[in-house]
Amino acid sequence: MSETSKKDTEFNQENINEETTDSEFEEVEVIETSIESELQDKIDQLEREKAEFKDKWLRSAAEFENFRRRSTAEKSTWIKNANQRLVLELCDVLDNFERALAGEHSDGDKNYQKGIELIYKQISNILTREGVEKIETDKQDFNPEYHEALAHIPSELKENKIAATIQNGYLMNGKLIRAARVAVSNGEKPEGTTDKKADKKKKKKIETGGYDG
Repeated sequence: MSETSKKDTEFNQENINEETTDSEFEEVEVIETSIESELQDKIDQLEREKAEFKDKWLRSAAEFENFRRRSTAEKSTWIKNANQRLVLELCDVLDNFERALAGEHSDGDKNYQKGIELIYKQISNILTREGVEKIETDKQDFNPEYHEALAHIPSELKENKIAATIQNGYLMNGKLIRAARVAVSNGEKPEGTTDKKADKKKKKKIETGGYDG
């Protein structure tokens, strides 16, 4: 082989080696790029899953907190109203004491009356501590939310005013446990009564000579 041919062969071999090296580098770069892309996709997927799990956890935590608060409120309400039936029975006893105190008593009954008043106050205080309050009725406007009308009667009061209380009504912790039973004024004057304003006008006319009967 001539010297020239030998050099050409060596040159070609070097070129082949260089091309092979470049090709290997390209393949490695492609592989690395592919791996990085796969890793990034995996990271993105994990981030999405993490966000989803976090959102679900926050929702579950909020729902549990709402459930806890609701359960606590329901339990508190149940405890407050658990003895409602007993309270109503005590209210009946209180009403009876109130009626007894409203009656007339002789001088000899004073000590007895004081004893009744003491018991009445004790029961009243117990009910007050339990959140019980009597519904106001005396000369109040009739309110169907708290009052039950059993009759409409003539009265000196204006129409729709409560003229008489038949049975007391009560609230317990702001909740109606018994409506007050009442008689409501129909706006008509009772028979046998006169209009005081009309009487005054009539009297004035008579005094000034302006009334002709």
